[in-house]
Amino acid sequence: MSHNLDIIIGTFTMRPYVFAFFGAYLLACVPHIGWRRTMIFTLAGYLIAFASEWLSINTGFPYGWYYYIESTKNRELWIAGVPFFDSLSYVFLTYCSYATALFILSPLKAWRWNMATLETRRIRRSLSALVLGAFLQTFLDIVIDPVALQGRRWFLGQIYGYRENGIHFGVPLSNYWGWLLTSLCLVGAFQLIDLRRQDGTARGLCNLPFRSLLGPVLYLSVLLFNWGVTLWIGERFMALSGILIYALPILMVVILALRRVNRYSGAELEEHLKDYPWSASENCAKEH
Repeated sequence: MSHNLDIIIGTFTMRPYVFAFFGAYLLACVPHIGWRRTMIFTLAGYLIAFASEWLSINTGFPYGWYYYIESTKNRELWIAGVPFFDSLSYVFLTYCSYATALFILSPLKAWRWNMATLETRRIRRSLSALVLGAFLQTFLDIVIDPVALQGRRWFLGQIYGYRENGIHFGVPLSNYWGWLLTSLCLVGAFQLIDLRRQDGTARGLCNLPFRSLLGPVLYLSVLLFNWGVTLWIGERFMALSGILIYALPILMVVILALRRVNRYSGAELEEHLKDYPWSASENCAKEH
């Protein structure tokens, strides 16, 4: 019994940064879709991620052949040869990628000290949101995986490796194809869970100031954390390559977002309020 308690405590104390990101995910996702759907996606997302990792370490699909080193198995939770925290990470990576895709695809409305994406059910369920969200999540792994593979040099620890040395800082390209496939499944699962029409009485829904920015900020926080660790262990070229991959896309998103603010049509605002009448944009629309 005491050993099981030590495992539970160790799961949190060994990976505080993972659970900090997970807490930020809850803070962003619950006001967006409510507690019930957030919990359903958390469970579904975890199971999809776990299945993809279990399959890959046993069959080589979808990420290619890799293996986990069970050096921390007696100190944190592992399930069927896969660290619990690793599969859990996919959940918040999926949400922040999908939320960032919605920010890019939706009209933007700003007023006073607030801003909202005028997302609609059509945008949330679109093929564009699915594909863009999946690619955004895959590109996160292009930054995460190389530094995670150097885990022995920082507080992650060396928990996994690849059977063959890959061409991208030791990571094989098959890993990124696997991430794209898994990300499509995860974002698609989120869209399916969000399929049913909901009303403003769902528990957890609320209009936090700048709620629409919480997902993109989480996305950037994950990037900054991994770039920071990469620089901390002295891998400057690795960090520079990741920064250069993102420099132009981030600049384009920021510039285009500034150009789109308050340049929506009346039809776009009407469609948004029709689908989400509890939106913070409703009170602003009435004032004007």
